[in-house]
Amino acid sequence: MRRREFLALTGFTAIRPKQNGSTVNEGKFEEIARLIQAKMREYHVPAVGFGVVKDGNILMRGFGVTNVGDPLPVTAETVFTIASISKTFTATAIMRLVEQGKVELKAPVRHYLPDFKVQDEAASRDVTILNLLTHTPGWEGQLSSEDRGVDTLNYFVVGLRDLPQLATPGSVWSYNNAGFALAGRVIEIVTGQGIHDAFRELVFLPLGLTKTFTRLTDVATQRFTLGHRQQAETTQVIRPIQSTSSTPAGGVSTSVTDLLSYAKLHLGDGTASNGKPFLTKANLRLMQTPQLRKNSTDDEMGVGWQLRNINGVRTAAHGGTLNGHCLLLQLVPDRNLAFVILTNHSDGWRLVQDVERDILKTYEGLSLKPNQAIGHRGVNEAMIGHSTPLATQPNLEPYLGTYRRPPSGTVEVRVQNGRLTVSGGQNATTLVFYGPDIAYATAGAYTGSPYEFVRTPDGKVGWIRINGRIAKKEL
Repeated sequence: MRRREFLALTGFTAIRPKQNGSTVNEGKFEEIARLIQAKMREYHVPAVGFGVVKDGNILMRGFGVTNVGDPLPVTAETVFTIASISKTFTATAIMRLVEQGKVELKAPVRHYLPDFKVQDEAASRDVTILNLLTHTPGWEGQLSSEDRGVDTLNYFVVGLRDLPQLATPGSVWSYNNAGFALAGRVIEIVTGQGIHDAFRELVFLPLGLTKTFTRLTDVATQRFTLGHRQQAETTQVIRPIQSTSSTPAGGVSTSVTDLLSYAKLHLGDGTASNGKPFLTKANLRLMQTPQLRKNSTDDEMGVGWQLRNINGVRTAAHGGTLNGHCLLLQLVPDRNLAFVILTNHSDGWRLVQDVERDILKTYEGLSLKPNQAIGHRGVNEAMIGHSTPLATQPNLEPYLGTYRRPPSGTVEVRVQNGRLTVSGGQNATTLVFYGPDIAYATAGAYTGSPYEFVRTPDGKVGWIRINGRIAKKEL
């Protein structure tokens, strides 16, 4: 479909706000809605699901069409894959099991899976449930799993036996899908249920989430979005649908309505919308409490939530990227605010970033500090707009070398024309430093994307982190 045809089909549907006794600021919402429409045109995004919870009141709306080949209007009930936002559901399910006395966060994984093993015996013995939920098990996380039905997670965990360590558990933050798949297997073992049924019993049913699913066969019974990508002036549907067999890491699909209800629960005191207790307030707040700092950045990690302080106000968020969908769920607990931005285009992360920053500024007067070192949160972000390169770039020698992340590949860091370059294939990316050990790309499709170098306890550069994932420097 050509861009002009897509624009002609793009329509908007409104959902009336749910009033809870206080005035909803519709003016701010409409201001953001206009921005969304403009960014949809700029980035060729066919659909956006958007909603805000502020002081208990909800405003939500769908924009655009489910897909450009067979377009249906998007509403707040339309189902989107939410990709890695699913990880917060996994952490929430684990916290329910913690309250039931079936799981301890600081217990070793082997307490629940006695045969668990990776290549390093000490890591096999020591890695904890908390390490899994904070992206710190220390091994490569971008591992695919074969769909084996009810045995998928079991086979995946067995397949980790030869996986080498990149860092000791708990020492270096590195975005890790594999760790969440392992956490999902723990859920299966302690509940005696497959992950689909366990999610349904632990989270979906108690919260009344009627448009939330983990099986594509259930999603297909709903109005749902397809992912898209751009080819010059043409917006194309991505075919075939690329689902994930790792439900705990990225397999949940849901609507704006359900996701806002879920967000409202995490802002509250742990009581579900039906008045029944779901989690204690203390455990909800524990999930939003820093467990560690993401080395070399200003961001922190909670239990399942990615944490960032903006003007001294903590935010808890998680993004997602899968099959041409880019999405974000964000909480600002101290301001009683939450919002969701769901898109169905591979460039939707650009819209997500622009809209997120505008929401924070419009609703709460919050904005990133100049050169604030942001960390990966499950969705791409660019440093452009609030970062300025250092006037004097650091000595590049300590950063040079070969970095490995088995089994995913090798990263080479070299100097070319006096600039630091990073290559993991045929194309090299040039970096510029904007702070100590933190840099961003200066060209290419992901211009502005952050890169971090992480040091060992003795001060030497030990890792490079790209898109949230570490590679270990060869000594």
